[in-house]
Amino acid sequence: MASNAPVRLKSVFPKATKYDQEWVRQHSLGENVLFNLESLTSIIPLKAGMRVLDLGCGKAISSIFLAKEYNVQVWAIDEAVSATENYERICEADCEEKVFPLQLDARNLPFSEAFFDAVLVVDSYTYFGTDEKYLPYICQFIKPGGYMAIVDVCFNQEIESLEEVPAFLRKDYQNYWYFIHSITWWKKLWEKTGLVSIVTAEPVPAADLIRTQYIKDFEGTNKKDPFAVALQKDDKNFISFFRLVGQRTNKDAYLQSYQ
Repeated sequence: MASNAPVRLKSVFPKATKYDQEWVRQHSLGENVLFNLESLTSIIPLKAGMRVLDLGCGKAISSIFLAKEYNVQVWAIDEAVSATENYERICEADCEEKVFPLQLDARNLPFSEAFFDAVLVVDSYTYFGTDEKYLPYICQFIKPGGYMAIVDVCFNQEIESLEEVPAFLRKDYQNYWYFIHSITWWKKLWEKTGLVSIVTAEPVPAADLIRTQYIKDFEGTNKKDPFAVALQKDDKNFISFFRLVGQRTNKDAYLQSYQ
């Protein structure tokens, strides 16, 4: 029987599925970045002309998507990917008037306070956002009423000790997985600051399809990807994807020697 996965994906992610999927695969550093991004933008009221920070943008196809689909201005920030390389991709997509690439550390940004209407982080927040001081740091750049939104990998329950690590993760846990948490953990981390009001904290729609497609993309290749390997071994869906969206409150961000 033929799989109905493509039909389901088009239903859940109508904007992302319009793009050439080979192009998306080539320029995603992990799972399909546009599927995850659309899971955020579908619940955030982006309007033409808004200023958006695409933090940890990778190869900037998420920034291109934002500019094309929502007519917003996007600052595409990544520490590891050359701004010049991203600018070439941005120009190829005719988005140079709306997308501005910079190669910067997420912990050392040059923007003025309350500059952005929204900060979006797709598949990279876990690398720096587990620091309890990071949300106050990034929130200084968001307007009151603006949005802080992330989509990333999560566990379906919190791991409190090494004894609780599932067998299929034990080999790589202390290299790749020790900073991954549950949705409840993330929600509490943000709530206690008072800087954002939680809009949603939940699994990504069609997370099962995203993981299936991710595994399929890496099957039969010579690429070493601990994440794809773990998903293949995860027969109980312990690993998933989540989206967390907060709306900026009027509370000032108190920065206590962050850097």
